[in-house]
Amino acid sequence: MLISIVVPCFNEEEIIGRFHDHVTAELDLLGQEFELVYVDDGSQDRTLDLLQEIAEADSRTRYVSFSRNFGKEAAMLAGLRHAEGDAVVIMDADLQHPPELVRRMLQLYEEGFDQVIAKRTRKGDRVSRTVTARAYYWLINRLVDVQLVDGVGDFRLLSRRTVDAVLELTEYNRFSKGIFAWVGFRTTTFEYENAVREQGRSKWSFGKLLNYGLDGLLSFNNKPLRAAIYLGMLLLAVAMVYAAWIVGVALANGVDTPGYVTLLVAVIALAGVQMLMLGVVGEYVGRIYYEVKRRPHFLVKATNAGLPRQEDGRRDSDGNRRAGELVGK
Repeated sequence: MLISIVVPCFNEEEIIGRFHDHVTAELDLLGQEFELVYVDDGSQDRTLDLLQEIAEADSRTRYVSFSRNFGKEAAMLAGLRHAEGDAVVIMDADLQHPPELVRRMLQLYEEGFDQVIAKRTRKGDRVSRTVTARAYYWLINRLVDVQLVDGVGDFRLLSRRTVDAVLELTEYNRFSKGIFAWVGFRTTTFEYENAVREQGRSKWSFGKLLNYGLDGLLSFNNKPLRAAIYLGMLLLAVAMVYAAWIVGVALANGVDTPGYVTLLVAVIALAGVQMLMLGVVGEYVGRIYYEVKRRPHFLVKATNAGLPRQEDGRRDSDGNRRAGELVGK
């Protein structure tokens, strides 16, 4: 059985060597054949140079380097396309995903599970972040069409049929947590203690986390659009009741003072609601715009991995791969 370890990397020169030594030491103890597939997401430091040195020294290592930073979602997709293992483990290069947990994942995989997910505890996190995360998952699980679990991330093992199913989903706007939940198959979860990043800083700023959260909210449901209809109906009903009340007061007491304040507040409130709904519609239209352009998820400038298993059908009429998607070594 071949085990593939997919590792997205972005500016990891400080720790990539230690990570490789650590993970290979753990995998050697398993006595299983394995490969490491590193995906350099357009790093601006020496990450690619170090990956090339590692690949020259260790034949079990392959790397794929993007032409620029395309994001972690694209990096994971590239890693899954190039992974050839019967079981594929996705993990970060910063050692916050303990390599020693791969043994437990494989044990559960051998019991018949197609997805083995490591769920981290929030021990050591700031209270504000914990509360915000729990509130987000509470909200999103009442809106999206799949079930997302707080603390569950990308650190997981996927069986080959699960990987193939994920690769069949070729949408441009990817939200892997939702995609993994959507494909289903037999799944199990176990908890592990939250590990501290050993080197460098997190690449996730508040803005990136907010955008990622919005991606999750919009990628797996159309309920915000449906909410616009319900809100419009509610406002129409309120307006009709208010209009009837105004007419009744005018008939009973005559016209007294013009409702300047009421009118101003109503106009501002309705304008705000309209802008909000236009923003929601615009988000969905923007996603359609990106999907219909059919651009590749990433461009590769260097690799020693050859052609991926799944190329998303992007070939010309002669069956040749389109220029730009895979440049080569």
